[in-house]
Amino acid sequence: MPVPCALLFASLPSPPSSVAVEVGPLTLSYYGLFIALGIVVATWLTGRELHRRGHDPALALEALLFVVPFGVVGARIYYVAANLDTYAEPFRAGLEIWIGGLGIYGAIAGGLVGLVIFAWLRGISPLTLADAAAPGVALGQAVGRWGDYINQELFGEPSGLPWAIRISPENRPSQLADAQTFHPTFFYEALWDVLICLLLLWVARRFARRLRNGDVFLLYLIFFSLGYLVVGTLRVDPTSFIVWGSIRGDLVVAGVLALGSALILFVRHLFSPRGRPQDKKIDAT
Repeated sequence: MPVPCALLFASLPSPPSSVAVEVGPLTLSYYGLFIALGIVVATWLTGRELHRRGHDPALALEALLFVVPFGVVGARIYYVAANLDTYAEPFRAGLEIWIGGLGIYGAIAGGLVGLVIFAWLRGISPLTLADAAAPGVALGQAVGRWGDYINQELFGEPSGLPWAIRISPENRPSQLADAQTFHPTFFYEALWDVLICLLLLWVARRFARRLRNGDVFLLYLIFFSLGYLVVGTLRVDPTSFIVWGSIRGDLVVAGVLALGSALILFVRHLFSPRGRPQDKKIDAT
């Protein structure tokens, strides 16, 4: 008896393995591969934005030596700290970045520290770099989220929708052991990140004369955090710390960051003249 076409798309399968390439003792995971692809995409778009703003696009590649290490360390520290009770050896776990488990807000904080250090060494405004990098960061995050698909992370509540994702029994929360398909919240976040990228690129061009240095990055923090808040309400995977009894800590961080960034953006335009000061152009030679 033929299977109806609708049943063929009743849910999305998860991949059988998280390993992309294994040669002897060396193993390359899909998680790491998607993160690397996300970095490449982010660097490419950042270079284009720097060039559009009159700066040498090679600065984007130079900045990687500072942004990526600080970002990865910050992401892993944030994740391990948020899930401290699940690790018998937290210090060792903090070094095992290849097995998955990176906190996005830790990555943003760490990467921003690296960017500020690089900007100081190169004599360029860190706000200028942050604005140029913001669309690329959003697009890179969209690519990196597919690593969570491979690891069967960042899934949401049980769902029977056609695009629901199948989660292996060992990766399901104990209270949902009988459920098989869940909201693919990783995909929702990836799609939102793409929209953020396009929106920031449009705003940077449409309102160029009214923006101040740092505005685009603040808008990125606002839009990303708002999307994180909405999608985060669907998530059920045990990957976040709990505060005040039952509230997810990552949602508190997202809410505070969205509100704080919006307030800063409002105040700096309320008490400052319109127009963006001229950026100091600098070559990477």
